[in-house]
Amino acid sequence: MSDTTLNRKVAASAAGVKRRKRAVLYLRVSTPGQVHTDYDPEGISIPAQRVAGERKGQQLDAEVVNEFVEPGRSATNIDKRPAFQEMIAWVKAQGDIDYVIVYHFNRVFRNSVDAGIVKRDLKKVGTRIVSTVIDMGEGPESELIETILHAVDQYQSQASGADIKYKMSQKVKNGGSVGRARLGYLNVRETNPNGGEIRTIAVDPERAPFVQLAFELYATNNWTQADLVQELSDRGLRTRATAKTPAQEVSISKMSEMLRDRYYLGYVSIAAEEYQGRHEPLIAPEVFDQVQAILATRTAAQERQRVHHHYLKGSLFCGRCHRAGRRGRIIIQRAVNRRGQVYMYFFCRNRQNGTCDSRYVSIAHVEDLVEEHYATIEFASDFVATTRAQLAEIVSEQKASTRLLHQQLTTQLNALDTQETNLLDLGLTDLTSSAKVKIKTKLHEIEEQRARLTERLQHTGKDLAEAAELVEACLALLGNAQALYLRCDDEQRRMLNQALFTSLYLEDDEITSSDLIAPFAQLHALQAAPADTQRATSAPQPPNANQAAPHGGSGLIVPYNLEGLLQGIVLAPCSSKPSMVELRGIEPLTFSMRTRRATNCATAPC
Repeated sequence: MSDTTLNRKVAASAAGVKRRKRAVLYLRVSTPGQVHTDYDPEGISIPAQRVAGERKGQQLDAEVVNEFVEPGRSATNIDKRPAFQEMIAWVKAQGDIDYVIVYHFNRVFRNSVDAGIVKRDLKKVGTRIVSTVIDMGEGPESELIETILHAVDQYQSQASGADIKYKMSQKVKNGGSVGRARLGYLNVRETNPNGGEIRTIAVDPERAPFVQLAFELYATNNWTQADLVQELSDRGLRTRATAKTPAQEVSISKMSEMLRDRYYLGYVSIAAEEYQGRHEPLIAPEVFDQVQAILATRTAAQERQRVHHHYLKGSLFCGRCHRAGRRGRIIIQRAVNRRGQVYMYFFCRNRQNGTCDSRYVSIAHVEDLVEEHYATIEFASDFVATTRAQLAEIVSEQKASTRLLHQQLTTQLNALDTQETNLLDLGLTDLTSSAKVKIKTKLHEIEEQRARLTERLQHTGKDLAEAAELVEACLALLGNAQALYLRCDDEQRRMLNQALFTSLYLEDDEITSSDLIAPFAQLHALQAAPADTQRATSAPQPPNANQAAPHGGSGLIVPYNLEGLLQGIVLAPCSSKPSMVELRGIEPLTFSMRTRRATNCATAPC
């Protein structure tokens, strides 16, 4: 008992005043789900504990002067309960609190060691912990029984934890998932055939595409985790909201954890053992392995490798590897000499695994090579003039032909309507059964013919004017391509390279070749074709099987004439026109859109 408490009690006794005892309540539930279970925000358990505690205070003839509430905090250790720690400090500071009233000892203590320490400390200030359920009074016998109860509570807590751990382990071994679903998945409940409930995992249709995009972009080795987080955030990725936290951006640490998580391959693990999961994998093994290789190189020697950005990254590939039939992406190397001078080089990534022996080339030199290469893809002025004249002629002829076809089809449809009306009028007269059958058959034939003609009529509106506008834009763009490229800043150059090329092949000190995107490749092939094949009066016929067809830089078979190229643009299931959408104008280009272009495997979610 403290001196302060003793002095207060002595003073009260000397004055002849009977001091009324004082008590505090400690109310606690272990999970948030026990709080919001009724119209009362405190739920049902805490108010019930308060009523029992106040009743116990009356029995002890003690005034309840304070209460401390620990809502929804699960902890087997009292050190993790802030309200309890606050109460102990307050009781010690007061010095005249006789009782701490709890509903049950297991609401406070989950092990006998904590119980012994706390009860000893409170006894020093004259305070006793009292349970509303079991109170044996004071004395050695009551202390013995309470100690046994604390040991029983500890056993029950540990046994319950071991049981839960075993059941979780068995669920994981059977392929199930435990805990909150990872980003890209959802916790769902399903009903089994026996009517029971199964808690399982389903793919999150909103966030799963973002998770797949994150792995695919990172596998290109062109993104840092910080840039990746920013990119996905700009595209709309947010975490799932919870009762405590709203939806928010994914943190860099969360992104790092996700990129290493084999759960996205379809595996579950517990106690360092891995099992095949029942959930649907989101990431292909080869993509996951590539991501792990990049993560390993960037964290070697406990140091994160810096990713160097350059407007040519993503467009440059190794020409030596290309000739050998393999893909070799060009990446950047940063070197520092003995005097501290920094040099930046381009080199083939396949050098890292020993499959390529191409040289390191300075970045400044490669920039000059690309500028020079732009002069090689320009269209000749006479080809541009001839092509524009042919475009005007083809479009004019096609419009006239379309008008004639539209008139002819409309005339036939009107004739069919007249035939149908006459047959229907005839069917109203008194005819034999066989005659009515013939009329019905004829009406069916008219309906089929009408459907066929209507479909043709709908397609007559698909003229070549829009395709011609695209070709005209291509001609203007590459009419003076080098001068245009020299005027662009770095970001504009990056976008222009990606709009024109699928690949630029670098080998030692030269750009050996490039793959142009359609329809630039087809136009170049058309420019290189003999003059007599650049114009035909009818659509081109498929080439003979033994005849070599001209190819564009991208390896696609190109049409034999301009009209065939236009028809290919109109009829192609995947038009080339989207690649031109980002270019806002030709002279000069205005790159106002904030965008990044992913690799072939990295498609943005819809």
